[in-house]
Amino acid sequence: MSAVQPIDLPVDKSTKKQLRSGERAIERDETVTKRTKRRLTSRGATVAALIIAVIWTIPTFGLLISSFRERNDIQTSGWWTIFENWGFTLDNYVEVLGSGNSSVTIASSFVNSIAITIPATLIPLVIAALAAYAFAWIDFKGKDWLFIGVFALQIVPIQMALVPLLSLFSRGVAVGDDWIFSGVPSNGTFSQVWIAHTIFALPLAIFLLHNFVSEIPREVIEAARVDGAGHGQIFFRIILPLTMPALASFAIFQFLWVWNDLLVALIFADGGVAPITKLLAEITGSRGQDWYLLTAGAFVAIIVPLIVFFALQRFFVRGLLAGSTKG
Repeated sequence: MSAVQPIDLPVDKSTKKQLRSGERAIERDETVTKRTKRRLTSRGATVAALIIAVIWTIPTFGLLISSFRERNDIQTSGWWTIFENWGFTLDNYVEVLGSGNSSVTIASSFVNSIAITIPATLIPLVIAALAAYAFAWIDFKGKDWLFIGVFALQIVPIQMALVPLLSLFSRGVAVGDDWIFSGVPSNGTFSQVWIAHTIFALPLAIFLLHNFVSEIPREVIEAARVDGAGHGQIFFRIILPLTMPALASFAIFQFLWVWNDLLVALIFADGGVAPITKLLAEITGSRGQDWYLLTAGAFVAIIVPLIVFFALQRFFVRGLLAGSTKG
């Protein structure tokens, strides 16, 4: 059985011209891509990135070495002398893990940080996503002025809002004939820490997510409306899947901010709800004489942020690159 021979169809001059122009366009695109890749992967950029990475890593490496050194060695010599005075110990970690007052230990404060950070990340993320969709795709009176007000709240320093918020929690908020937070102490509860972090995170979260949500093609939203989809269906079936990289990026930022926070914890988290950052500040002593313990405590505190960052790293990079290019 003979093989099937290809058939040469007649092609007119205009078609040939279009094919040649298309080939030239593809060649130009490939040339631009190669040129851009060559610029971004130049030796100079690679060397500069390696130098910056080394400079950025040296302090962390020194802190890790110091966490395994004796107290006297830490207080009398630098970490680089470890190559001359060789010797490691786990005493710093043992002392940090066993330190704490009668109500909070390092283990309980670690759990408190998780109990504070997860809700303080999810609550503003949900509210900001809903608000971003409303500002982008729902028309209502005063929308532009309200969005400008939300944007302006980003310039308000947190320190200016701490005292009014503390006064609000201690006095109570009236909702009809009922009072919420009435008679509740200004510290010692998780709810007030969650509310404080949510309030401080919402302006930036709404602004960032609004930029991603508004970039969704209008034709997609209008097609869903023509098919009878309501705002709830559009939000859950279209908006959330398309903005997942942006949501993951902000979730990482918010998680790290809340986990490493000390200012809000000093004001609203006390007693049995104190996070690990507050306990680390207390174990240094009233005059800072036990500062060497921070070397070990720092690495105990960064375990969870490292896990979260590396687990969601691909979403983080996609969120940073989302919207940077079109087409």
